[in-house]
Amino acid sequence: MILKRKAYQKIAAWKKNSAGKTALLIDGARRVGKSYLAEEFGKNEYKSYILINFSRMNSTLRGVFEEDVMDLDLFFNKLSVMFGKLLYRRESLFIFDEVQRFPKARELIKFLVEDGRYDYLETGSLISLKTNTQDIVIPSEEEHIELFPLDFEEFLWAMGDETAAPFIKQCFDGLVPLGNALHRKVLNSFRQYMLVGGMPQAVLEYVESKNFAKVDKIKKMILNLYRDDVIKFAKGYESKVLAVFDEIPGQLSKKEKRFTLSSIDKNAKMRTYEDSFVWLSEAMVTNVCFNSTDPTVGLNLNRDMTTQKCYFGDTGLLVTQTFMDNEYTENDLYKSVLLDKLGINEGMLMENMVAQALRANGHKLYFYSRNDNSNRENIIEIDFLIKRQKKICPIEVKSSNYTTHSSLSKFMKKFQGKIGQPYILYSKDVLVRDGIIHLPLYMAMFL
Repeated sequence: MILKRKAYQKIAAWKKNSAGKTALLIDGARRVGKSYLAEEFGKNEYKSYILINFSRMNSTLRGVFEEDVMDLDLFFNKLSVMFGKLLYRRESLFIFDEVQRFPKARELIKFLVEDGRYDYLETGSLISLKTNTQDIVIPSEEEHIELFPLDFEEFLWAMGDETAAPFIKQCFDGLVPLGNALHRKVLNSFRQYMLVGGMPQAVLEYVESKNFAKVDKIKKMILNLYRDDVIKFAKGYESKVLAVFDEIPGQLSKKEKRFTLSSIDKNAKMRTYEDSFVWLSEAMVTNVCFNSTDPTVGLNLNRDMTTQKCYFGDTGLLVTQTFMDNEYTENDLYKSVLLDKLGINEGMLMENMVAQALRANGHKLYFYSRNDNSNRENIIEIDFLIKRQKKICPIEVKSSNYTTHSSLSKFMKKFQGKIGQPYILYSKDVLVRDGIIHLPLYMAMFL
């Protein structure tokens, strides 16, 4: 089965607009489908392609890249023979897979693009880490896109449903309720998506077997792969990275989801753990959300680096990580999500799902937090802030049975006339009330 990905159209647009003037780097977490997507593009859009996986580089291939690059005629001829592929001017593609494993190949892109004979896609993880960039000059001829786990619409496509998402978008644009029957049907699919997540391997297994136990096994394998990567590539501070990684579910299960280092070590300071958060973010394993202390000036200009929330890049992986040491049958989240009885973990999964959707839609993540020990009326907690139509819009994530939105009301009053449309995301249908747009969770992908 071939998974349909929105990023395919971004790559197609690059091919058309670049016309060989740039290479394209696809950055993303491990097992998010970068290599698969690049190879599908090569198969469909070119007369021939050569995929070079630098994680399985032998001495012969290394020799070609280190010794023959000064003579590009010889360089291309050797690669053509080694991979048994004919090359056609302007009709062949080179895919540099896992390019972070051999940074010199990335540096070579400048000269290959200038040569102009072929097109170049690069895929990689941990692309921005110092160890993968310190000895090379990053080519200015390199464009860059990020690949995230499948979003809800892509999940629906995988499940054979290509009609629901366009109708949901119509309802979103017109602020029209879907109606009880259809909303219930879509929400049921969304619950499945929340549990499976968007990692391609997990989605393919679910489409084929509809077996959560098999899906959970795949997700555990991916999580263990991430742990192995930490041990291999976070040398010197791997124990701190793993401590943060393991603590995320516990932090998100709290009412206030800000990451508190004292839960790891009473004497821990942000300056000693900062690299750990950066590593997980650079690996795109997590989505970090910073406190923006004055959203009317600019989200990034006023971010507080010491106050942050840390979400999993994929909610399906969070579900498995929460009960990592238990068997699938002992993971209560599966039963709770399917039966709509989430209880204490409802906020954790819902917020993570929204963070994932906003990040995939191109937003950097920010929230707003204001404490005042002397006056509770001045305490404000807003889950997310996004820029939409040139205005900063507050977003609150609520459970289905919520009755008040005091923080959002106080935020709207405090910044009256200076902010854009406020939103509440919850598990009910579309509703507009008191100037606030209420949207079902599955519409987060359109914000």
